[in-house]
Amino acid sequence: MDPSPAPGPTRVPTPTPTPTLASAEEHVPASIASLREHYCNLCAEKSQKINPFILNILQEVDEECKKGLEKGIILNIAGNNRLMPVQRVTGEDFWTLSRILKKNPYIIGLDVRYNLLSHVGAYYAAKLLEKQLNIIYLNLMFNDIGPDGGELIAKVLHNTTLKYLRMTGNKIENKGGMFFAAMLQVNSSLEKLDLGDCDLGMQSVIAFATVLTQNKAIRGINLNRPILYGEQEESTVHIGHMLKENHCLVELHVCKHDIKNYGIKQLCDALYLNTSLRYLDVSCNKITRDGMVYLADVLKSNTTLEIIDLSFNRIENAGASYLSESLTSHNRTLKVLSVVSNNIEGEGLVALSQSMKTNPTLTNIYVWGNKFDEATCMAYSDLIQMGRLQPDNTDVEPFVVDDHVYLAEVSNGLKKHYYWTPTYGEAYGHSSNAGFALVPIGHHL
Repeated sequence: MDPSPAPGPTRVPTPTPTPTLASAEEHVPASIASLREHYCNLCAEKSQKINPFILNILQEVDEECKKGLEKGIILNIAGNNRLMPVQRVTGEDFWTLSRILKKNPYIIGLDVRYNLLSHVGAYYAAKLLEKQLNIIYLNLMFNDIGPDGGELIAKVLHNTTLKYLRMTGNKIENKGGMFFAAMLQVNSSLEKLDLGDCDLGMQSVIAFATVLTQNKAIRGINLNRPILYGEQEESTVHIGHMLKENHCLVELHVCKHDIKNYGIKQLCDALYLNTSLRYLDVSCNKITRDGMVYLADVLKSNTTLEIIDLSFNRIENAGASYLSESLTSHNRTLKVLSVVSNNIEGEGLVALSQSMKTNPTLTNIYVWGNKFDEATCMAYSDLIQMGRLQPDNTDVEPFVVDDHVYLAEVSNGLKKHYYWTPTYGEAYGHSSNAGFALVPIGHHL
């Protein structure tokens, strides 16, 4: 994970907005003082030290506003920003920030990832969501927010307009997870919820699966790396049942769920009936070649799945061959397949490359971390040279030494910008992040 810099405040792009994350078109009221001035006045009033990082960002936003504001602004105060000196935002800093944002309806999003908000910041974040109904995007990932802070935020979401919340990396544990699951029973605005690496327990994972059988608003959910005990794969049984009932969910991340072949069978059985899921992430599990029999069979009839991430499992040659057969002769909807680090040798990798020659829909394939031989290197080099596989759509690049072709790893992938943002350019473009580009559930995914 490379915490590369997050850009400063950004404007929501002008092209046609996606259906799930509309930009708020608000003009700045002339009566509102500049954000920088307001911030300085509040700090003086409360005898609080000015945070130069916040001051810098607010100055940039003020300059943006002077150019003429037509769309909502995402205020980006990410603590992993290397483009300028960073003094990380504390809970007390966030109180001041929330006071400013309450009176500025043209700010529709707030990114404060990698800061030091803790419980105090969670309290003021909840107060902000309660008062500022124009905010539709909030990124709180990795802010040392615990179960009690998670409870505060979950409870206020019962009645807000927020569409996308990232709590990634905050250890809200099973207690906090249960409050979020309860919130989804009544919330009808939230479209994407990211609770990856939050130390959820089995009880809260089951609660989410149960609630999502009824919730019709959530289109993307991340439940990566819960704390599970036992070998029964109980979570996949409940998630499988949810997928049979839910026809709104588009994106599902169940990385590090200890899924084995029985678990992938539960998910595959559900995918025969599910008509909405487009992005399935089952990376970092314990799925082997036998599990690929079920997935390959699903792909013969499923017409909605577009992205499958199988990275860091162990499907080997046999599993790759099962997938290749389905992709060659049957499936014409899958666009992206990742089999990174799956102990696949030349035979299986060549089979997958051959499927791209007959399948016009499959555009992205990620294979690094497997066992390349000369035939593999030639096969993927040929795909790239003939233009069938674009360089931005894979994680390997051919090079020649002494008339022999080899493959080098290149930095492209499904989740290139999942935890960080680039130093320049858009993090949501196809070349930057295939997952976000091909299954865009709103702009800030």
